[in-house]
Amino acid sequence: QAQLVESGGGLVQTGGSLRLSCAASGRTFSDNTMGWFRQAPGKEREFVAAISGSSSGRLYSDAVKGRFTISRDNAKNTVYLQMSSLKLEDTAVYYCAASNFRQLLAPSSAYGSWGQGTQVTVSS
Repeated sequence: QAQLVESGGGLVQTGGSLRLSCAASGRTFSDNTMGWFRQAPGKEREFVAAISGSSSGRLYSDAVKGRFTISRDNAKNTVYLQMSSLKLEDTAVYYCAASNFRQLLAPSSAYGSWGQGTQVTVSS
């Protein structure tokens, strides 16, 4: 059974950086677009970033564009999210997801496999 496991979350001050990792097991996701989503308390889950299987395409939400970078290492079956210049509003549980499609898509309905999430807390 396919499994996605996120790691790398934690507590960081505003302006700081964190790198999240998402390790996939049970099957290879090298052909799948992979994405990161986040959910803050009391808010709906929102799209953060996506990367195509070959890493040729990337998509970012306006909220993180220029501050976050998504990457992947298909040899390790791992996806990363490098987060810089973190803001208080970046506080959320971050989820990794594997898309059912090759296209770069933002809606969560396009993603069929999800990790359990990792908490990112940004403090002032």
